[in-house]
Amino acid sequence: MIDDIKVRIGTEGDVHGVMELALEIVNEHTFVTPSPQKLLADIWSALMRDNGIIGIIGEPGKKPEGCVLLRIGKMWYSDEDVLEEKSIFIHKDFRSAKGGRARKLCEFSKLVADGLDIPLIVGILSNNRTEGKVRLYRRQFGEPTGAFFLYKGKGGFSKEKNDGR
Repeated sequence: MIDDIKVRIGTEGDVHGVMELALEIVNEHTFVTPSPQKLLADIWSALMRDNGIIGIIGEPGKKPEGCVLLRIGKMWYSDEDVLEEKSIFIHKDFRSAKGGRARKLCEFSKLVADGLDIPLIVGILSNNRTEGKVRLYRRQFGEPTGAFFLYKGKGGFSKEKNDGR
C-alpha cells in the first residue's frame, strides 16, 4: 500500500545498498568524477550517526527504494551547526511510482532538523530533471533562497564527467 511507505533510520547493515544507490545517482548527475571513498566516508559516518543520519525507504537487507543523506556541519562563515541535505536518492524503478518517496524523505529531513533545532540547507546542483525537483522543494520548503551557478571553465567538462548536461 502507498500509505505503508515509511522512512526508517539507516544502520550499518544498509551500507552496501546505500552505496550502490548513491553511485548510480551521482554517476547520473555529476559534473566531476565521483570518489567512491569520499561517498563511503560520508555515508558510513551518517549510518553510524556521527554528525549525520540517513533516512531510508525500503526493507532492511534489500536495496533501498530511496534515501536521504543528511550531514551536520558548519557554514564557512559561522560556528553554528546546520543540517545539510547532501542528496535525496530515489532508485530509478521508483521515481514514477505512487507514494511520494521524495516528499517523504523531505519530511524526514525537516523532522531531523526540528529535532536538532538547527537549520536545514537543501540545494539542487543538477541539470537533470531540475524543474521537477524545484517544484518538489518549493512545495516542501517554501521559496528558494539564492541559487547555484556553475562555470564550466575554458575547456568545459568532458562527456564522461557530465554526460553533456
